[in-house]
Amino acid sequence: MGEGNAEYGRKKFKRSRSHFADRITADGADGWPVEPGRYRLVVSRACPWASRAVISRRLLGLEDAVSLAVTDPIQDDRSWRFTLDPDDRDPVLGIRFLHEAYDRRERDYPGGVSVPAIVDVPSGKLVTNDFQQITLDLATEWTAHHREGAPDLYPEPLRAEIDEVMEGVYRDVNNGVYRAGFATTQADYEEACRAVFDRLERLAGRLERRRYLVGDTVTEADIRLFTTLVRFDPVYHGHFKCNLWKLAENPVLWAYARDLYQTPGFGDTVDFDHIKRHYYVVHQGINPTQVVPLGPDLSAWLTPHHREQLGGRPFGDGTPPGPVPRGEEVPPSGRP
Repeated sequence: MGEGNAEYGRKKFKRSRSHFADRITADGADGWPVEPGRYRLVVSRACPWASRAVISRRLLGLEDAVSLAVTDPIQDDRSWRFTLDPDDRDPVLGIRFLHEAYDRRERDYPGGVSVPAIVDVPSGKLVTNDFQQITLDLATEWTAHHREGAPDLYPEPLRAEIDEVMEGVYRDVNNGVYRAGFATTQADYEEACRAVFDRLERLAGRLERRRYLVGDTVTEADIRLFTTLVRFDPVYHGHFKCNLWKLAENPVLWAYARDLYQTPGFGDTVDFDHIKRHYYVVHQGINPTQVVPLGPDLSAWLTPHHREQLGGRPFGDGTPPGPVPRGEEVPPSGRP
């Protein structure tokens, strides 16, 4: 995510490819077989790329199969820190910094320490930081351990359409806000910013008469768009200068985002405090004062959206996830 998996400076922003792209699969083809209790998902709630995995894990009911480690939203030069845990150590992995799991896998590797990361608990080694593939594998390779009533987030008949939609969302929205925010020339900024809003307008047109991006249920495409939309007004509008309009000023996307936020598995994973403190404190090149803004007012996230009038069933023939597991709740400081 962000700094750990990107290159920026006096050139166009470029997101690096994941260096560790091993997969955890049902057949164990990469040497990492699906095995409940063996792996730990390390995330920052501030990170949109990691938040995808948190949402997928919760919707699919994989909390007992894949444990969760949440880092401090503020990194230092030693990488993501486990300072939210007693003794500043992850209680399962026993490490203070995520880079320790990376180092156990490969020392002096090229690239930064990014989240999401899946770590093999017995060896303490990083398995993968492939943020694009992790959620797809949770949806398709871990099916034997999905909860009863789990939704199909990547239904096979719709995969080609989902992939096409996600490609545009990734290029122009997920990654586009970063290209705008880290641009170092006026031309690069304007190109990226216009692409963000052009894509958002097209997505709004797509969502005007349909509740979800593909099909009539929540899919991986909705998860990937949501994690950027939920950060848009608190961070990207001001901090990344994506300010042609606010999300709350677009009736379709604002209602769509609120619909998802109020769907179990989405909003109950979002920590607005972590989001704001990470971006405004860590990105000192953009915000050298490290002052974190007070707004925007978050209470509107809980207001009626009326998207149910479009039909659609968030979980298809399935059911909502149960309560957030004890110890994984977002604290009151991060909620509306």
